[in-house]
Amino acid sequence: MSQHVVTEPERGRGDALLEIHGLCVDYGQGSDAVHAVADADLVLHRGEVLGLAGESGSGKSTLAMAATRLLREPGVITAGEVRLHYDSGSVVDLLEAGAGTLRVLRWSEVSLVMQSAMNALNPVMSVRTQLTDALAAHEPDMSRRARRERAVELLDMVGISADRLGSHPHELSGGMRQRVMIAMALALRPQIVIMDEPTTALDVVTQREILEELMDLRDRFGFAILFITHDLSLLIEIADSIAVMYAGRLVERASAQALFRAPRHPYTLGLLHSFPALHGPRVPMTGIPGSPPDLRMLPSGCVFHPRCRFALARCADEVPPLEASGTGGRVVACWLQHGPEPPPAELARPEPGLEAWAPPAADSRATTPSGSAA
Repeated sequence: MSQHVVTEPERGRGDALLEIHGLCVDYGQGSDAVHAVADADLVLHRGEVLGLAGESGSGKSTLAMAATRLLREPGVITAGEVRLHYDSGSVVDLLEAGAGTLRVLRWSEVSLVMQSAMNALNPVMSVRTQLTDALAAHEPDMSRRARRERAVELLDMVGISADRLGSHPHELSGGMRQRVMIAMALALRPQIVIMDEPTTALDVVTQREILEELMDLRDRFGFAILFITHDLSLLIEIADSIAVMYAGRLVERASAQALFRAPRHPYTLGLLHSFPALHGPRVPMTGIPGSPPDLRMLPSGCVFHPRCRFALARCADEVPPLEASGTGGRVVACWLQHGPEPPPAELARPEPGLEAWAPPAADSRATTPSGSAA
């Protein structure tokens, strides 16, 4: 595939940018292989913030690394397709793309913000060098002066002064390092930014500042975000839609509004009950009993049934399909929603209407869930 030039796109919403279908990822091979991601289906639309939530070890990061072909050994992609749509109308399957094509697409079309900026940034290179290297590699005709001016512009976008260009990562605070990572991710004006728990190691005040800056940048430039985190309370504030993963499987996807007001899967309900309200009457946090399963010895049937207080007899034997439930494009993998009997009241709350809705106020929920959801 020849190198292409990406023009400033029409940043409307609704068109699919990234389509993941039937993605399966194993660690190892043969009978000892661990099935880290099983038959995952996701669609990221233009301008959308899609949250990917779940406990540690649920397969969130593996899914993202596999989709961008950054998965390290012994990870193996065993099935599926990942279709990336260009602004020009072209489509490429990233799982079939060659090394040259991937080199063109990374950073220019799809960029990544790693979980730990201190580990992701090169400790012996200055901020200036790390920002301009990507520009030099993807835009070789850009002059050195133009690259420096772009680096200054990028730092200004994320709230860092130009005098920090000569600094090294160890000379920056955690929040500043994370802002540098975001600046690097936006250097080539990509359509998609994948953020893998970018604020986990930061204090809540810095986390809030970075998220507000990120949403402002999204509104200005129109890129789509795949935001990976274990903190469902965070996604409710920033995401347009949320997908929930458990033991390598997608168990529910819905709009953030619908997921918060009317969860349909018991695991989603447990995640929502795992962080406390900071105002109002005291309510015991129920959390989720037990621990996530060992991926080498997954339970039969629904993988969540050993921890589910609503489990039916068939849950131990039959795997529920990920099917449509209700309105608004929600999909759920739960026999409680697909069986003949009505689901429990907690999982049958009325679907939210089409009235204007805003996420919970910044101080109405803790920013880090407690209990087993952490």
